[in-house]
Amino acid sequence: MDRDSEMAVFVRAVNGGGFSAAARDLGITPSAVSKLVGRLEDRLGARLLNRTTRSISLTEEGRTYYERAVTILEEIDAAELAVRELHAEPRGVLKVNSSTAFGRYAVIPHLHEFIEAYPELQVQFITSDSMVDLVGEGVDVGLRIGTLTDSSLIARRLTAVKRVVAGAPAYFERHGIPQTPDDLVHHNCLRVSFETSINRWEFKGADGPRIMDVNGSLVVNDASLLYDAAIAGVGLIRAAQFLTWEALRDGRLVPVLQEYETEEGRSVFAVYPPGRHQAPKVRAFIDWLVERFVKNPPWEQQNTGAGQG
Repeated sequence: MDRDSEMAVFVRAVNGGGFSAAARDLGITPSAVSKLVGRLEDRLGARLLNRTTRSISLTEEGRTYYERAVTILEEIDAAELAVRELHAEPRGVLKVNSSTAFGRYAVIPHLHEFIEAYPELQVQFITSDSMVDLVGEGVDVGLRIGTLTDSSLIARRLTAVKRVVAGAPAYFERHGIPQTPDDLVHHNCLRVSFETSINRWEFKGADGPRIMDVNGSLVVNDASLLYDAAIAGVGLIRAAQFLTWEALRDGRLVPVLQEYETEEGRSVFAVYPPGRHQAPKVRAFIDWLVERFVKNPPWEQQNTGAGQG
């Protein structure tokens, strides 16, 4: 039996409180356990255990060795598990959390690709416009837009999205087209009822970025409703590309104030709790997100550069 095995037997004896318990777990005799521990002590030149007829206890040297041995054996188990899982088929339940609009318009329309590729996997897709505690809620992967606030999570940047001010042609026929951000005070700007950067309409100004304090007659509790309201001609929205690109492409929405839009987009991240190894279902989903969004996001595959109406 090699050194790792002697180490494992020693740890099992300590955890079980004696040689008999370790022998039952390992399927060998107590005398074999005693012999292996004795061989380990001889090799180290130190007594690791104090023995009585009924119990064992750690010596000072034994405690030092035990603490290091536990860590080493855990690392060995983790390494072997990680290699095995490289070839494991993703299965079970994958719990995903996303903001409502990003989930509805950017992920769900393409999710059939992932589900069909992994038939042994069930996806539980949960949308929320409030921040969700991934660990507390048992979420495997979260999709976040903007600045990350929880530094304990592992994050993979997927892409960036820009925002655009847009409205329906019917709205502009009734109310005219804003030519500068200052003109927005005369327009119905749609907002959400919760604290979010969606309500901060930021534009380029002569002295740098400026934030417009906009108001309107409609406030909703679901960001995706802004899109529906804008298409219906209720008012203007300032929304991300993933929400507006199809409507901009087919003319249901018309972009305005494009020359004032900030050039830097907001990053989209896939985040997940840290662990000793990554489960196959999480790794598979992250790989799919990278393939779907990193190289060629859907909203960049079509020309959305319709001019102002």
